[in-house]
Amino acid sequence: MAVLTGVLARGRTSGSGRGPGHGLPVTPWLFLIVPLGLLVLFTYVPVANMVWYGFTSWDGLDPVKEPVGLDNYVRIFTDPQMFEVFFVSLYYLAGAAVQLVLALYFATVLSFDTRFRNFFKGVLFFPYLINGVAIGLVFLFLLRPGGTLDATLALVGVSEPPQWLGDPSLVNVSLAATSVWRYLGLNFVLFLGAIQSIPGELYEAADLDGATSWQKFRYIIAPAIRPIIGLTTILAISGSLSVFEIPWIMTGGANGSTTFVIQTVQQAFQFNKFGLASAMAVVLLLIVLLVTWIQRRLFPDERVDLT
Repeated sequence: MAVLTGVLARGRTSGSGRGPGHGLPVTPWLFLIVPLGLLVLFTYVPVANMVWYGFTSWDGLDPVKEPVGLDNYVRIFTDPQMFEVFFVSLYYLAGAAVQLVLALYFATVLSFDTRFRNFFKGVLFFPYLINGVAIGLVFLFLLRPGGTLDATLALVGVSEPPQWLGDPSLVNVSLAATSVWRYLGLNFVLFLGAIQSIPGELYEAADLDGATSWQKFRYIIAPAIRPIIGLTTILAISGSLSVFEIPWIMTGGANGSTTFVIQTVQQAFQFNKFGLASAMAVVLLLIVLLVTWIQRRLFPDERVDLT
């Protein structure tokens, strides 16, 4: 009898938290109900509504949402003023390429014994911790006419500096440079963590073989951090397509600095064309997904064996 009681007790204990007759754990799903519900409510439902709004002419206030079919999408791809703002993203894409090269260079150098390397790590990462609005305001004072940059140039004899934010040929270069300064720290930390995870024995073996610094980077570091390079590339491309904060704070989209996201916000909140703005947001989402898919096809993740 005692043995039977023990067996029954163990059966009740091992069966707790499982569905009746299924043998599947129930308790984990109970903990997931709330976060999954919030995810669906605040992420997937708004996205579904956005897709629906893209097929209407809704103004954001009218309770009636009149369907217009594909008219909003046709306008996006046929109206030059709508789609040509994507060319502004080329400035940020070029800046992202420079940013990745600089971040990889500094991460490689500071991964090894370098004087004051902890200080330089902090200097490089600190801008990423600052709020984007604060950075926009700081660089606005730096680049405005008679600002800090112009005063510095005047000390070295430049009496008539260019209009950094007023010249349409320079404004996007200035804004892209500001973006590089802000996000360099993020890519730097990603590269730094990946490089420092490489076993030190590989470098020792390379030193015994007489490998140069470039050979170490080419045959050890670059292959080992290839997944991180792919990740940062995706982030750089998607970020260059969805720039908003810095140009909105510094120029408000003036002088040819309007990005696709700024134009989307203007269509929604300035011209009350929420249907068109929703369609533009869907187009941007599809472009980012397409770029990500192409990148993953061209550079698939492969497990690198350096041994």
